[in-house]
Amino acid sequence: MYVKDRMVTQPVCIGPQTKISEALNLMSDFHRLPVTDPEGHLLGLVTAGMIEDSTQSKSTSLSIYELNYLLHKMSVEEIMIKDVCTIDKDALLEEAAVSMRSHGIGCLPVVDKENKVIGIITQNDIFDALIDLLGYYVKGGRYVINVAEDKPGILADVASVFRDQGANISNLAVYNTSRGVEVVVVANSDSCREALEAAGYNVTGVLSR
Repeated sequence: MYVKDRMVTQPVCIGPQTKISEALNLMSDFHRLPVTDPEGHLLGLVTAGMIEDSTQSKSTSLSIYELNYLLHKMSVEEIMIKDVCTIDKDALLEEAAVSMRSHGIGCLPVVDKENKVIGIITQNDIFDALIDLLGYYVKGGRYVINVAEDKPGILADVASVFRDQGANISNLAVYNTSRGVEVVVVANSDSCREALEAAGYNVTGVLSR
């Protein structure tokens, strides 16, 4: 899966001279705003956390009226991050996840070769992709199978059990855990447990939807 499959296209962007008060109004819906020039080139990024940090540092010495005045006078250019981590739309989704994790950030603007913003991808987008990849909301059965011996062809053997039951597999994942190898299979049938156990597999859980 690629970044382009999950990114928000045509994200709301603001200019560097946008007042912080205006940015705050937009952040009732968007918590992160790319800052661009009139042609759409990325200049920086402003987040709700940056605004909060900026105002908290001044709130002890200013009255509420002075603080509101300041928010209407200050532009996002004064507080935005200028050295922004970005990603290409054709990067793998896991590359975006690793980049966010290693930099301790919650989003990545997606830019083209001219550094124009064409999208944005956030932690929530990756969470949603993970949920979809694992088939959590797919109707049918979600089987967790503990594999005693990991060997070539094991997935084909597991899949053959579902095939013989006339069940279609929609999602599949393999985990290496302290309990051994676990195979998670999502199929359009929740009545394959007996067949799996008859084939010698240890089914540790079945979730029906």
